Amino acid sequence: MQGVAEPAVTPPLDASADQTLGGQIAPVIAPEPSVIRMWGSHPVLVALGSFIAFFLLWWAVAAWTASPIQLPTPPAVFAALRDLADDGELFENVSVSFLRLLISMVIAAALALPLGLAMGLSERVNAYVDPTVEMLRPISGIAWIPLGLFIFGIGGELPVFIMSYVAFFPILLNTVAGVRGTDRKLVAAARTMGVPQSRIIRLVVLPGALPTIMVGVRIAFAGAWAAIIAAELIGAPSGLGFAIEWYRELLESPNVFAYIIVIAAVGYVCDLCLQFLQRRLTPWVAA
Repeated sequence: MQGVAEPAVTPPLDASADQTLGGQIAPVIAPEPSVIRMWGSHPVLVALGSFIAFFLLWWAVAAWTASPIQLPTPPAVFAALRDLADDGELFENVSVSFLRLLISMVIAAALALPLGLAMGLSERVNAYVDPTVEMLRPISGIAWIPLGLFIFGIGGELPVFIMSYVAFFPILLNTVAGVRGTDRKLVAAARTMGVPQSRIIRLVVLPGALPTIMVGVRIAFAGAWAAIIAAELIGAPSGLGFAIEWYRELLESPNVFAYIIVIAAVGYVCDLCLQFLQRRLTPWVAA
């Protein structure tokens, strides 16, 4: 209706906005996060909570199956783990398998890094080598166990061969990708200043490719650590895989699960160490 003024609508106050008091602006103080919320988001506590939930679920499933041979309870497995540690058998098998892993990683890196560097720098080398690599790469390392038994027999050489084969391809392919991903402007600038090719590779190409190479090393380690179990199940008289197969034949499931937990723990700790090494070698990426 004309002639009647509509009442002014006052907008609601925004709690997050600054309020005026006596003509001055009063800052809004954000509430401090609670101690419980801060500790609840801590990575260590989150991981610990995940482990606790996993073991509780395991305990519940073991109680539901009620078959200690098929699925022993966590207390039975940890008791077996303590007995194996007291006897010294656990540390002996872990040291044997871990030494084989280190040897295989050194062999794989010694072969894959120079070849990957050559393939990344030279299209001609890549054209010759890449078809063979792509033909061999889909073949599982386990598929070579029968042939490896004929060549190496039962012993420590067969697991090293299988793990070296498995670790070779991730390091190789990530080295090629890292070299090709290096900033070409930096390489061109170094050549313009007359830097020799060897120094360009050492000071420009390798540092640029190092983050990708470290990712390949982590992938290679995980694959080799998984492959060692299969190789030792058949072709080795010692190690973690041999111990699992031995106790499986004896139907001592707690010992089998104890070694499985050790395999998981060693792999997890080693990956954390590789992540730490990756951050130290490539601080510009972690920053």
